[in-house]
Amino acid sequence: MTKVVNVGGILLGGGNPVRIQSMNNTKTQDVKGTLEQIARLRDAGCDITRVTVPDMEAAEALKTIAKESPIPVVADIHFDYRLAIEAAKNGASKIRINPGNIGGPEKLRQVADVCKERGLPIRVGVNSGSIDRKLVEEYGGVCADNMTRSALEAVKLLEDVDFDNIVISIKSSSPKLTIDTYRLMSKACDYPLHVGVTEAGTLKEGVVKSAVGIGTLLAEGIGDTIRVSLTGDPVDEVYAAKSILKALDLTTGGITFVSCPTCGRTEVPLIEIANEIESRISNLPYNLKVSVMGCAVNGPGEAKESDIGLAGGKDEFLLFEKGKIIRKLKAETAVDEFVEEVIKLGEEKSQAAR
Repeated sequence: MTKVVNVGGILLGGGNPVRIQSMNNTKTQDVKGTLEQIARLRDAGCDITRVTVPDMEAAEALKTIAKESPIPVVADIHFDYRLAIEAAKNGASKIRINPGNIGGPEKLRQVADVCKERGLPIRVGVNSGSIDRKLVEEYGGVCADNMTRSALEAVKLLEDVDFDNIVISIKSSSPKLTIDTYRLMSKACDYPLHVGVTEAGTLKEGVVKSAVGIGTLLAEGIGDTIRVSLTGDPVDEVYAAKSILKALDLTTGGITFVSCPTCGRTEVPLIEIANEIESRISNLPYNLKVSVMGCAVNGPGEAKESDIGLAGGKDEFLLFEKGKIIRKLKAETAVDEFVEEVIKLGEEKSQAAR
C-alpha cells in the first residue's frame, strides 16, 4: 500500500478512493475564465485540477484562483524554480515539477523547503519524451526500465534535500509502455502513483487508449489518482475518468448507464433514444443502474439487474424495474416519461438512505 499524501484536503494513496484529476486549458492569467472552467470540472466530478504557471503573472493570478477554487489546484512548473516558490506561496495545493530541470540541487532545495513549510506535496513528472538522452542510448530506446530509473533518480533528488512528500507520474502515449512502467514503479517505491496515458489523443482515440492503460493498472490495484489526457474540453476527461472507475466498481454514486448494441430485432430508433436519455440523466446524482434496451429479449431479461430500464417494442416501450415490468409507454412520450421515472426512483432511494 502506498503512503498517504494530502492535496488540499484530498487524500491520495493509503487505500483512499482513486481521485480524478484534470488540467485547465485556459490561460491561468485569465482568472475569471479559469475559475469558470474549474467550476465546470468540479460539477462534472473532478477532485483536483492543475493549471500551468509559465510566468510570474500566472503565479500572481494563482493567489485568487487558489483562494476561490472549489477544488485543490496544482501548479505546473517547468524549469524556473522561482515560479515554483511563488506558486507555493500563492496557494497551490501541490507543485508539479521535474526535479532534474529546475536549476540544480540548491534551487531544488529552496522549492522543497517552501513546500515543506506549507505541507505541500511535489509531483515528480516524468514522460517518455523527457528521458535523459544518455539513458535512452544506454537502453537502446525508451522502455519501462529507463523510464522507471529516470523517475527514481528524480525522486532521489528530492530525497537528497530531505523531502519525501511525493507523488509520482511516469506517463507515455503508449498504453502498453505506460502499463509496463507503472508495474515496475509500483514494486520499486511506496509513493502514491498518478496514472494516465499522456497525449492520448482526441475524444475518440484518447478514451480507448486511456481505458486500456488506466483501466488495466487500476484492475491490478496500481494507481492512486488518474487523469485522462484528451485533446478537447477537459470536462470530457472527467467524464471518461468517472466511466473507467465505474466500470471497475471503484466508485459509487451517480448514474451507471447501460444500453444494448442493437440488432435486427430492434423496431425503435434505439440509437437516438439511448443518446437522448443518456445526455439527460448522466449528471444526475442518484446511485442507479439504468438500462435502455432494444427489444424484449435484451430488456427485462438480460437487464434485470438494472434498477430501472426501458425496452423497445413495436411502436411502444416497456418500463421495468429490477426485471419486473411496470407498464407500457407510448413511443412518442417514452423518453420524457422514462426520465421522469428515473428521477422519481432516484429521489425515493435517496430519501430512504437518509
